[in-house]
Amino acid sequence: MTTLSDPPAESFKLSMLVYDTRYRAITFQIIALIAFLTLVGWLANNTIQNLADLGKEPSFGFMFEPAGYDINQRLIDYSSQSSHLRAAFVGLLNTLLVAVLGCITATIVGVIVGVLRLSGNWLIARLMTVYVEMFRNVPVLMWIVLCMAILIESLPAPSAFRGDDPASTMKLFDSVAITNRGVYVPEPLFARGLGDISVFGAFDISLDLIAILLVLGGSIFVSRRIGKKADATQEATGIRPRTWHIRTGVLLLPVIVLLGLLGFHFGYPELKGFNFAGGTHMRNSLIALWLALSLYTAAFIAEIVRAGILAISSGQSEAAAALGLRSNRIMSLVILPQALRVIIPPLISQYLNLTKNSSLAIAVGYMDITGTLMGITLNQTGRELETVLLGMLVYLAISLSISSVMNLYNNRVKLVER
Repeated sequence: MTTLSDPPAESFKLSMLVYDTRYRAITFQIIALIAFLTLVGWLANNTIQNLADLGKEPSFGFMFEPAGYDINQRLIDYSSQSSHLRAAFVGLLNTLLVAVLGCITATIVGVIVGVLRLSGNWLIARLMTVYVEMFRNVPVLMWIVLCMAILIESLPAPSAFRGDDPASTMKLFDSVAITNRGVYVPEPLFARGLGDISVFGAFDISLDLIAILLVLGGSIFVSRRIGKKADATQEATGIRPRTWHIRTGVLLLPVIVLLGLLGFHFGYPELKGFNFAGGTHMRNSLIALWLALSLYTAAFIAEIVRAGILAISSGQSEAAAALGLRSNRIMSLVILPQALRVIIPPLISQYLNLTKNSSLAIAVGYMDITGTLMGITLNQTGRELETVLLGMLVYLAISLSISSVMNLYNNRVKLVER
């Protein structure tokens, strides 16, 4: 009679780390990781030692010293006696401002141009082709400089607004002044404002803005609940109740009441002396950078939109047309919602490129995070390693935030497999 038993377990030997295929890949990965960390450690230690020999031990204490320079475009209060940390924060806000404005404008222009490139009208389609080829084949830096030159040379000086019969007048009921020094628009003010709260002494957060955002967020939540209730009623009875007036009231009335309680009003720009005073001043450098980045990035977004639309089967359009839908309704209700799944992933890259290209702002004197932290602060303190590392971390954080938000949106609109 024959008996079967399990073979004895093989004991582990060090040679198995190299010759056994079960462990070989892990062994090489660990060796590569150790070599990489050793190289990084050697570089960091060598850098720190060399800086110490030069009397520049790595430190971020300089960020709390007075900056000693002015910033022309700023969203919060700042003076030359403010710290380098506050100057960097002002630059960060300027970077975020132009990035947000640029992404919104580039998306609107890019979608319109992308759709019009597929138009059956020969002239419109060719004009859009010229726009795309012209903008995407010329470096963005040249477009920034060109936009700045056009704004300076083509718009009137503030002196043109002076006199009984001025050569230029303010627009929109004498509330907006467009000059070669920038655009002056009404400034939102609060007569009974709640004040600000300081965060680490580096920047202030407006309590008025927080209150408005909280009320607006609550209004949107209630409006969405009303919309979902209407959807449920429609599914149960087949009849959708009319709720648009209720949702509009829920969105607007609380905010209007809050603005009234805070004493909201506008401060209008006025010509005083040689320039306008009051209102919000949008400098030419901001407008030129905004326009150039938007138009340049829109050319790439237009191609992405065109590719997304072409990826949708023509049978979708033919089926919608057979149901009696017009061309614009077919595009907005059938084609674009499906094309978004193709458009959004490359669109994220364009948003990131626009944000990083904003670092060219120094070419027209716009003080973003590159111009403040990695420009003047670096030159004044000689802390090149610390300032560049901080700047890289800021851009990394902004890019990862944009990617995270867009990926969340992409997950919401992607096709759900059954």
